[in-house]
Amino acid sequence: MWRTRAAAACVICRSLANSSYGIKRKSPLQNLHLVSRSIHHPYYPSSKFQRPPLRISIQLFSSLNRLPLRKTKLLDVKYGYQSHRNFWLARLASRLLKLRYLILGSAVGGGYTAKKTYDQWKDMMPDLDEYKWIVPDFIWELDEHIDFEKLIKALPDADDLAKLLPDFDKIGESFTSLKGFFSPGYNLVSEVIGASELLLLLGSPGETAFRATDQGYDNDKQYKKVSDKEKIDQLQEELLRTQLKYQRMLERLEKENKELRKLVLQRDDKGIHQRKLKKSLIDMYSEVLDILSDYDASYNTQDHLPRVVVVGDQSAGKTSVLEMIAQARIFPRGSGEMMTRSPVKVTLSEGPHHVALFKDSSREFDLTKEEDLAALRNEIEIRMRSSVKEGCTVSTETISLSVKGPGLQRMVLVDLPGVISTVTSGMAPDTKETIFSISKAYMQNPNAIILCIQDGSVDAERSIVTDLVSQMDPQGKRTIFVLTKVDLAEKNVASPSRIQQIIEGKLFPMKALGYFAVVTGKGNSSESIESIKEYEEEFFQNSKLLKTCMLKAHQVTTKNLSLAVSDCFWKMVRESVEQQADAFKATRFNLETEWKNNYPRLRELDRNELFEKAKNEILDEVISLTQVTPKHWEEILQKTLWERVSTHVIENIYLPAAQTMNSGTFNTTVDIKLKQWTDKQLPNKAVEVAWETLQEEFSRFMTEQKGKEHDDIFDKLKQAVKEESIKRHKWNERAEDSLRVIQHNALEDRSISDKQQWDAAIHFMEETLQSRLKDTESVIEDMVGPDWKKRWLYWIGRTKEQNIRNETKNELEKLIKCDEEHAAYLANDEVTTVRKNLEARGITVDPCLIKDTWHQIYRRYFLKTALNHCNLCRRGFYYYQRHFVDSELECNDIVLFWRIQRMLAITANTLRQQLTNTEVRRLEKNVKEVLEDFAEDNEKKVKLLTGKRVQLAEDLKKVREIQEKLEAFIEALHQEK
Repeated sequence: MWRTRAAAACVICRSLANSSYGIKRKSPLQNLHLVSRSIHHPYYPSSKFQRPPLRISIQLFSSLNRLPLRKTKLLDVKYGYQSHRNFWLARLASRLLKLRYLILGSAVGGGYTAKKTYDQWKDMMPDLDEYKWIVPDFIWELDEHIDFEKLIKALPDADDLAKLLPDFDKIGESFTSLKGFFSPGYNLVSEVIGASELLLLLGSPGETAFRATDQGYDNDKQYKKVSDKEKIDQLQEELLRTQLKYQRMLERLEKENKELRKLVLQRDDKGIHQRKLKKSLIDMYSEVLDILSDYDASYNTQDHLPRVVVVGDQSAGKTSVLEMIAQARIFPRGSGEMMTRSPVKVTLSEGPHHVALFKDSSREFDLTKEEDLAALRNEIEIRMRSSVKEGCTVSTETISLSVKGPGLQRMVLVDLPGVISTVTSGMAPDTKETIFSISKAYMQNPNAIILCIQDGSVDAERSIVTDLVSQMDPQGKRTIFVLTKVDLAEKNVASPSRIQQIIEGKLFPMKALGYFAVVTGKGNSSESIESIKEYEEEFFQNSKLLKTCMLKAHQVTTKNLSLAVSDCFWKMVRESVEQQADAFKATRFNLETEWKNNYPRLRELDRNELFEKAKNEILDEVISLTQVTPKHWEEILQKTLWERVSTHVIENIYLPAAQTMNSGTFNTTVDIKLKQWTDKQLPNKAVEVAWETLQEEFSRFMTEQKGKEHDDIFDKLKQAVKEESIKRHKWNERAEDSLRVIQHNALEDRSISDKQQWDAAIHFMEETLQSRLKDTESVIEDMVGPDWKKRWLYWIGRTKEQNIRNETKNELEKLIKCDEEHAAYLANDEVTTVRKNLEARGITVDPCLIKDTWHQIYRRYFLKTALNHCNLCRRGFYYYQRHFVDSELECNDIVLFWRIQRMLAITANTLRQQLTNTEVRRLEKNVKEVLEDFAEDNEKKVKLLTGKRVQLAEDLKKVREIQEKLEAFIEALHQEK
């Protein structure tokens, strides 16, 4: 027994000799403490003497037994041995040696038990290599920023430390005191007990780090009065206080760092350092995602770039978690109402000021001001509602928002509409399926980080999103689970262990990279972010879930969540971005090959470049309006205006005046009717004609093809520009007033200066009357049917009504032959006479039919008579100059047509001047405004510029831009790394 303990003590001696209390140097056995040298064993024989083995009983003590030492007077011993025989001294020495062996043996036994317990505990611990992402990257990169070699060199070497150790030789010489004899052993036992307590803290409850020996059982009882559970609780509380202490210190340092970075960024922003600031990595990456959101994947281009997709049940707290990460209340809020109606991409980046802005707007919203926050929430709500199509509840259109501020974690998050289980009234019937399809479309990206939000205040069995997430990521390799409203869960849940099961991933049928518990407020929408953070820290500091180790310290607070999500995001970006760049490179090659094969002679113009080309063509065509000759303008205006007013002139002015009996009455009637016409209708008609003429000429220039240079891809755009420009154009209102005066003066002039003007008036009158006669003949032919020639040649017969009208026509022609001076209207007795004559031949005729037929028959007779009179007036210019004195010929109708013709010419000239000097320029201005509006309206451009060629060029440009930006991002990523 004694030799066994001596051998164990020998092992301790070897370890002490080799370790030398942490100093790497060899010490001979003679330099050790006398406790070690005085143990006699066969492995270390003394060179000076050989001591026989002691055969006395040894009393064992527990390693935890700390009995007070009694003072004992000893003889002076040199090297622990007395040469002359003295038995009482030997007995005293043997008893002292028993105590020494007891201490060393207990230390060995306790150490072995502690080592065994530690090994068991180590085997039970999971492999933490998979959770290194929880620790920030800068911890692993400390060796890059701190030069440990310099620190090692600055530390004292082993020789200097050895000088600080006590001189064991002098202690051995002063062995007269018991305190001096037992001090090293007592210190050794204290260190072992301290290590044992540490192992007890790390071990499982109910296990002790040390096993007492058989004879120290009674002393162990006294030590175990304090139960293991209470001791573990005390140590856990102490550990929690230490963690909170260092957490506060870390937050204070982060706050100071945040302020310093803010100052540096502000100095850079003000231009104090005259250097060009590069775009941040997250801004570069966000630009790529913005381009992809607008990219029409008609060629099956896969977008597998990483982004953080935030999914959860409706009212689970998704928006609150995002606001805590963004450190601002930026989203519209509602009570149980669906607020997120379309995906919102939020890009978080670091900046000197806490601001937010949309990608398609230059306005910055200051997130430190409540007015700007309210305006931002209102703008987001307006954009969401405007993106939702009629008859739908949610939209697939993505709203891109960038948030910058000091201390924000760099990442890209996409907030999706909350998953619902029931479609309520007011929602579209397909709302549930649409939300599921949107969520699956974002989550099926193999490189997307899924942030699964679960409401902790409701029953876990009511969760819908967990099943959806487990389907999209069954292995949980890219999912982070977040339990919200933990404060309510702790109050409402009867069994807190249920929360522990959720955080440990044992309750839901889904796996995740990490599990987090957060508190995002008390349910009051007016709370500030700072007050929510304080409430969250206070809750977890006092929470039983954390004190009882149901939750780990790194699994709580949105701060830790934000760090973990950011680390996962950037890890995924670094792992996948190069592969995605290669994919877009291959897509670019395919698109370029397709373009070369289909359009070898055309440049690759995307939609914006085609719009610019069309814009230049349209502006050139508008300018070409100013190159139209004045003669062309006046001819078109005069011809169109006469076509518009000729019916009124013939029917309401000329024919009524021609029924008068003398020239005086004729001129009076004409003057009155011309004055009325000029005051009310003529100026307005003239302006309408001018405006229509301008439209026709503008349309002609816009639509006419220019040979090989014509590109039909612009036809829809040109038509839309023409219609919108004409719609916006308004003629100058003052033009009618000035034109009225000019027309009235022109019609008042009755003087024909020469024979040429007289002949022109006769020619104008003849053309007008012949045109009217031709129209009248056509009407009469339709009334009475074809004549005998057409009936024989074309085998066409008359209808019964046509036969009746033909007989009526013949009777009425007899009246005109009998009275060539007949008035324009039939008398009632004449109508009766015609009807009686037709009835005598067995033809029943209505009086109204007789009057209608008479109107056309008399009109034809009058026009023929007027043409004959016009031919007679060709020689009447001489009589006109003499005012028809001593002449039976009266040509007042020629003068009338001269006045009208002159008015038309003057009106056309006036309108032409107004067109070329004013209206064409105003139209050109309107066209420019329309083109500018179309240039800003992407939907309009997409609608007007369509076709495979446009789409191919657009996709090719997008893919090139994406590839270039990805390559620049990868280069910057490598430089930062």
